[in-house]
Amino acid sequence: MEVHLQEKILPEHEVLFKENKICLLIPTYNNAGSLADVLKNVLAYTTDVVVVNDGSTDNTAQILEGFKDIHIISYSPNRGKGIALRTGIKEAAKLGYKYAIAMDSDGQHYAHDLPKFLEAILEHPGSLIVGARNLDQENVPGKSSFGNRFSNFWYWVETGIRLPDTQSGYRLYPVAKLAKKKYFTHKYEFEIEVMVRAAWSGIPVMSIPISVYYPPAAERVSHFRPFKDFTRISILNSVLTIIALLWIKPRDFVKLIFSRDGWRKIWKAIFVNPQETNNTKAASIGFGVFMGIVPIWGFQLAVGIPLAIMMRLNKTLFILAANISIVPFIPFILMASIITGKLVLGEHNWSLNMQNMDLSHLKDAGLTYIIGAVVLAVVAGIAAYLITLLTLAFTRRKKTT
Repeated sequence: MEVHLQEKILPEHEVLFKENKICLLIPTYNNAGSLADVLKNVLAYTTDVVVVNDGSTDNTAQILEGFKDIHIISYSPNRGKGIALRTGIKEAAKLGYKYAIAMDSDGQHYAHDLPKFLEAILEHPGSLIVGARNLDQENVPGKSSFGNRFSNFWYWVETGIRLPDTQSGYRLYPVAKLAKKKYFTHKYEFEIEVMVRAAWSGIPVMSIPISVYYPPAAERVSHFRPFKDFTRISILNSVLTIIALLWIKPRDFVKLIFSRDGWRKIWKAIFVNPQETNNTKAASIGFGVFMGIVPIWGFQLAVGIPLAIMMRLNKTLFILAANISIVPFIPFILMASIITGKLVLGEHNWSLNMQNMDLSHLKDAGLTYIIGAVVLAVVAGIAAYLITLLTLAFTRRKKTT
């Protein structure tokens, strides 16, 4: 039996979908019990619908045969939600769409929230928009609430962006910007990877509130495997955090200080926020300078950010100051550390003869560097703290008088 619902489409919504080249993207795997209702509901808003049948073994294929107004991609065997979304994003871009609103086929997402995504993308073109669920409502699994808080924290560490719900599958993807990227994840963790890498590439990421339906536990159908999928997500977050700390954040800092508005933004971060005391701001910068010099190369931010959070410091100022150890400054820090180490140890030999260098000399040189770097980090951190504190005391007092 064929289903044609064009006559039920709300014209104003269909026009917005067409004019802005937006489609619906619905990956599905063995959700035959809810799929037909989901499709009927979304077809009341638009016929621009792409369904990816991710190797379903129930009667999904037969249900899809009844919907002749939608674009269907089918393959077998099941390859995971990440592959389904990746396939759908590429197909949507190939069909000429700029955006795709992804929603699940299990009936948790409501079609009446689609206008919210339309309004948001018209106001913020080019963005990736995530639907934020109310996870305090009835029937929400405890593991979902915990997993979401866990994911939100790591997304902030990796991107600097705070979102209330990073695990929601109801999203608007700017497919024209995402389709050409090469992704590495295949299953649920793709939804984390695509958001992080979108932010890294400069795509604005924001959220809007949505409704969500959680059926009672006895009626719930989920393909999420808690141990395997949570392990995959944890490994991915570990890799993304390392990349962010070693490359993305230093890269963004260099872009910031060489951009036209970079120094203005830095100035505002240091001087404007009236809720923070001068001591908090100065301590954030001083601790950042200390962590940037202390000899744990490659792990300064990995160690420093959790400590800054524990000490309730300004994380932005900490990261700015910690980037004292970016590539252009590293040779000077190394040289200053070695000189400081020699002064502390009372060494008088300032030459470095590589031809006669043996293991004992290397050990001595390493010890000299480590001691010097630690001392230099402490001195520089204290100096940065005091200089910032005095500067803030003068400038902020002057500004208020």
